[in-house]
Amino acid sequence: MKNFKRNALALALASVMVTPVVAQEEAAKNVILMITDGTGIETFRAASYFRHGALGHEIYDEFDVQLFMATHPLNTSNTPTHSDDGTVTFEAAELWNDEAVDTVYEGSLGNYKGYFAGYDYARTDYTDSAAAATALSTGQKTYNNAINWSNEDEALKHIGEYTVESGRALGVVSSVQISHATPAGFLAHNVSRNDYSAIGREIVDSGLATVAIGTGHPYYDAAGERVDNPGESDFRFIGGEETYQRLMNGETDYAFIESKEDFEALAAGDIDLPKEKMLGLVQNIQTLQYNRPGVTGGNFLDTSPSLATLTGAALNVLNASENGSENGFFLMVEGGAVDWAAHANNLPRIIEEQIDFNEAVEAAVEWVENNSSWDDTLIIVTTDHGNGLLQGPDSDVNAYSPIVNQGAGALPLVRWHSDTHTRELVPLYAHGAGAEFFFDIAQQEDGLARYEVDEDSHYWVDNTDVFRAGLNAFGIDEE
Repeated sequence: MKNFKRNALALALASVMVTPVVAQEEAAKNVILMITDGTGIETFRAASYFRHGALGHEIYDEFDVQLFMATHPLNTSNTPTHSDDGTVTFEAAELWNDEAVDTVYEGSLGNYKGYFAGYDYARTDYTDSAAAATALSTGQKTYNNAINWSNEDEALKHIGEYTVESGRALGVVSSVQISHATPAGFLAHNVSRNDYSAIGREIVDSGLATVAIGTGHPYYDAAGERVDNPGESDFRFIGGEETYQRLMNGETDYAFIESKEDFEALAAGDIDLPKEKMLGLVQNIQTLQYNRPGVTGGNFLDTSPSLATLTGAALNVLNASENGSENGFFLMVEGGAVDWAAHANNLPRIIEEQIDFNEAVEAAVEWVENNSSWDDTLIIVTTDHGNGLLQGPDSDVNAYSPIVNQGAGALPLVRWHSDTHTRELVPLYAHGAGAEFFFDIAQQEDGLARYEVDEDSHYWVDNTDVFRAGLNAFGIDEE
């Protein structure tokens, strides 16, 4: 791929200065946002070590922009507060405080020692995936649990709506349920992420997306086995049994796709759908692969396509649609089960899920270079928040020591410091039309040297800036 060199002059920013943003001279046709859920920098590295035996070989390692991102929510309430009380503040320098502490964090998997004040800071006031998705999609901080819903108890306009209003097509792909927090953040609105049925109904009945693909199939279990008599709750991820039946009967805006073979055909460019819009439920109620039986690798489910396949399918259907072909599209792709593996401190499965995500990024890059161009398309690769505070094996005595490479095909040596989300600074990569937007707004943070990254990556943006980068690339004004 074409490798743009990072602009050192553009990165020579004062530590707290934000330069005026210069709008795109020519609007991008397409924006592709790829989110690996619940991932810190060492998760990215663990996958690279296992896959390649070294760092620097992933496709996003060639991207023009390589920075970090803050992810904290507005507050940690689960409902609108209509108040500034409890507003979360963020000071990046606090993350690197290596003062020893004797605190104990009580997690669902057991207790974790605090070790350092910076670790304790990272483990407090963290976002959930709903508030994070809302920030990425609307440019607004909100309370935890909100799906494009404000702390004042009002719906927020998300980038999917901006996309469709601009005449472009919208696509959303996830390796978990289509109404789960992150995909829902680009498709729906709800005061609570847990109202799966209402979110599912909005996804189907709004007809907003041209493509929506995820899991949550009521007739298949977590092992991809057929369920003859699903219970009422099994239909919740797609809006209830009545909504599912309308999908099956062709009574919605969407052609319904479910088999691995059909997804693979779409990814290969064999597009012969009865309707222009497509909704796909992979034959699994949980995840593509993470929740399958067994302890580690092998025994992959034959019913589940890869995230790369789903990405290719979505790109082809979007590009073949009337709005997509003429005006372009916005596509969000989520590797959602990375987060599930982090909650479980499951190193083999988190590496497996991250590699699946990395291959999806490769599929997107290949599509751009074969079907579009970097002058027309922006790809952003990031996560919604950290999870697990994964560090090196001696990170109990050396703060933020990196994981230890054991070579390709071998698990790196690590230590987990949490089994839930964190507010650590997380990686962000961008390439293509409008990527320089991130340079214009980045803030310097010398503490990022602790991550042993290049000096020109010692900068961070906020998660709300991803929304604005998308609008800027499209040449759309924020309302």
